[in-house]
Amino acid sequence: MPFAYHRLMSSDAPRTRGSAELLALGLTALAVLAADQLTKALVAAALDVGERAQVVGDLVVLWHVQNRGAAFSLFQDASILFYVVTIAALGMIAYFHRALAGRSPWLHLVLGMVLGGTLGNLVDRLRLGYVTDFVSVGIGDLRWPTFNVADASIVVGILTLVGYLTLVDPQRGEARA
Repeated sequence: MPFAYHRLMSSDAPRTRGSAELLALGLTALAVLAADQLTKALVAAALDVGERAQVVGDLVVLWHVQNRGAAFSLFQDASILFYVVTIAALGMIAYFHRALAGRSPWLHLVLGMVLGGTLGNLVDRLRLGYVTDFVSVGIGDLRWPTFNVADASIVVGILTLVGYLTLVDPQRGEARA
């Protein structure tokens, strides 16, 4: 009986860890999606399209923009391309979730950020036909492209994932020089 108990507990440990990783990914994605959709709704209710409101002087401005393109407003009105890219991104998130199983639980939170951001912009495209952007950073006409919570989550998530996979060897747990 002790052998059977030990075997049962050993086989459940990966399943429990996998469930916790999936839960971390899902809850993070849900939180990012909710924050993204809420902030977009607040901006749309408070500002007309094209209207701006200074937050930190001219450095940080809320600017209600309807982006029908991709990052940097490239590929305007190329909806099919965006859906293909979104499906590819969802596939990559699923791949990394599985490939990184059993590694740092923080990785699944990072993947959740990317998933939540991807879903946030997808919801906009499906529901509105465009993505609502509203954060503008810069000085005068020298400005970073306007973005939103989903965009920020995707960029921070991908940069964190790349940094981790590039600089830290999870098998040995030490930083590479």
